[in-house]
Amino acid sequence: MRIAIMGTGSLGTIIGAHLSKGAHHVECIDVNTDHINALNSNGATVVGTVNLQASVKAITPQEMNGIYDLVLLLTKQVYNESVLLQLQAHMNEASILLSLQNGVPEESLVESLGSSNIIGGSVEFGATWVKPGVSQLTSDKEAFSAHAFQIGELDGQITDRVNQVKTVLEDVGGTIVSNNLIGTKWSKLLVNVAMSGMSAALGCTYGDILNNEAAVTSAVMLADETLKVGYANNIQFSELAGVNVGIFSISEDKSNLPMVIQVAKQAFAPQALLKASMLQDLEKGLQTEVDYINGYISTKGNALQVSTTVNDLVTSLIKQAEETKQLPDFNENIKAFESLLNKEFAIH
Repeated sequence: MRIAIMGTGSLGTIIGAHLSKGAHHVECIDVNTDHINALNSNGATVVGTVNLQASVKAITPQEMNGIYDLVLLLTKQVYNESVLLQLQAHMNEASILLSLQNGVPEESLVESLGSSNIIGGSVEFGATWVKPGVSQLTSDKEAFSAHAFQIGELDGQITDRVNQVKTVLEDVGGTIVSNNLIGTKWSKLLVNVAMSGMSAALGCTYGDILNNEAAVTSAVMLADETLKVGYANNIQFSELAGVNVGIFSISEDKSNLPMVIQVAKQAFAPQALLKASMLQDLEKGLQTEVDYINGYISTKGNALQVSTTVNDLVTSLIKQAEETKQLPDFNENIKAFESLLNKEFAIH
């Protein structure tokens, strides 16, 4: 099987290292030529909770040739139009594209490539870019071994090809086949909305969020807003890394809020070292995926007449950082969340 990793950033480097170590025919594809050169010269290096170095083949998109049997799509959604145009020349009717992007991109992917080529999935481990050729695995080693990916057919069927992809991905980490892909994607979206959104808006790690009461309270309020928007959209949320995300639903009188906060602290503790990819983009001066994460919930909520006050604030702060090219300041931005919690929800 000829495999392409399209978008070999922090996550793709870890995936590429493990698949190459597993003797798969893998090409790591990225636009960052310094990264490509480092991968070819020194191999893919994984540090953090797992240490691994593997020789890999790395190329730029312009160097792609021939047909790929499996494409792991890890680029940012903001680049989908150009990325999909590049991929179309290197896929045939039997090729599989596994979307591992944040958010819920499957609908637009089907419009571009057709449903027969696409399997959806979510990445359930965290990674941080270190330098060209080097990526840090920030998730707990045992969690990574048990819950690295969740994948599935768009129609929920369990097929031979999805099991074949599962076998490939298990050379990276634990892989679960889902019969409720949209529920899976929304569950991963909930995590990104809550934790990645706060990480980017505050300029901090997941651990920093969990250690600050206003930040962790805001994170669970973001999760609650995602659940409310999802339920209004008839989404049935799937378990994610063994967690029933419905547990983040906050009662109208907020009486269960302390319990939900405690659950969040326990659930996300293994990812304490993680820094959101949106924050990593801000650090590089790049456009983030906020419109496909927190902004997506705000847009859907507005259409469904569901309040998304906390998501609106997160989206605004991240867009402000994009425009000003100034990294978010934790001590300054946390004040906006403290004020919102006090004013809108009477939470002190």
